[in-house]
Amino acid sequence: MTTHEYTAGATPPLGAPRVRTEPAAVPAQAPAAAATKPGRDRYLDLLRSIALVRVVVYHLFGWAWLSILFPSMGVMFALAGSLMARSLSRPAWSVIRGRVRRLLPPLWAFSAVVLALMFAGGWNPAHDPDTGGGVWGVADVLNYIVPVGAPPYPAHAGSESGLLESSWAEQGAGPLWYLRAYLWFVVASPLLLWAFRRVPWATLLAPLALTAVIGTGLVTIPGETGNAVTDFAVYGGCWVLGFAHHEGMLVKVPRYLAISGSALVMAFALWWASGHLGSEGWDLNDIPLADALWSFGFVVILLQYSPSWKELPGRLARWDKLVTLSNNRAVTIYLWHNMVIMATVPILDRMYGLPFMDSDRAAAALDATYTLWTFVLVWPLIGLAILAFGWIEDIAAKRGPRLWPNGAKPKGGAPRGSHRAGTEAPSGDGHRV
Repeated sequence: MTTHEYTAGATPPLGAPRVRTEPAAVPAQAPAAAATKPGRDRYLDLLRSIALVRVVVYHLFGWAWLSILFPSMGVMFALAGSLMARSLSRPAWSVIRGRVRRLLPPLWAFSAVVLALMFAGGWNPAHDPDTGGGVWGVADVLNYIVPVGAPPYPAHAGSESGLLESSWAEQGAGPLWYLRAYLWFVVASPLLLWAFRRVPWATLLAPLALTAVIGTGLVTIPGETGNAVTDFAVYGGCWVLGFAHHEGMLVKVPRYLAISGSALVMAFALWWASGHLGSEGWDLNDIPLADALWSFGFVVILLQYSPSWKELPGRLARWDKLVTLSNNRAVTIYLWHNMVIMATVPILDRMYGLPFMDSDRAAAALDATYTLWTFVLVWPLIGLAILAFGWIEDIAAKRGPRLWPNGAKPKGGAPRGSHRAGTEAPSGDGHRV
């Protein structure tokens, strides 16, 4: 398994989305530092939706440059950090308990499907040498229930000629890195916010300093422990930037200074990346220090220009329902998008058996447009996943279940999925996006 955008690794191209990426994203009531009235900040909702789409596209095509164009994971962690800071006006334990409660039921539904497929394929964690086997191999399965560590999976499952190709388990479990990181950030947030309010600059820059130590090979922490610490360091700066946004610290910094400073940090990130390119080239998910610095500078610029919209303006208004839907179902989209991408392959392969596909010319045309058809098909399949599993997010939030909460108003009634009904769960760019 690679380390990032899923950990820091790029997702493989079509048919083999790499594990641990870009996105997900977490539907949540978006925090608004500058707002004077409670409610959602549609600018932040829009950012979360863009991050989710970018995660899906990244895992679909594997384009390394997407990690530069829009660092989804950094954006989502910053949005979640801002929301967490706002929520911590309440007792810390109740906030942590609420976040965990909203996160786990959607995870359990996902885990039930994935584990059932793994066990049906003959996988036995007690006898799997890749997981250590024995009692510890079985105990690791508990990470599918509470993601405090890395969930195990068979290195090879299915078959290249079957409905599920051999790396499906790795790809399916990939998004769970984000839930693990989110959970640890939530647990650490009361202490981080306490430190931020006393020594803001030290708390803000400490994760970048930690990344410079463990993300450059100066200090090496082996195994999944090293991956978890690296995740925490790389995205910790963005999480604390969310605190700074909510606390109003960013608006106190002159814009010219924030933008010019961010540009220098991002330039250094690209310079560092140029000398440490991995197998995926310019995929910053494989280069921890570059990823941390680029995401940090990018998020500073986005939050400096945060307009705190109550409604999406102008032409953006046409996307209002989709933005609302994606925010209300961010956990579902993030958890299931890799499985959905893999599902497009056997569906499209069936097209070769259609009567009008018996000529070489028709088959060649499908070969040439296969990736395009995958892109077209993945979105209605994500819609089906939302219908099948999205309502679990409502149950987890102690709300009545809704099939399609896009904010549309039923005839003669209140909105079915109002803008205020966001789920306070993790946002997800899969390790990565």
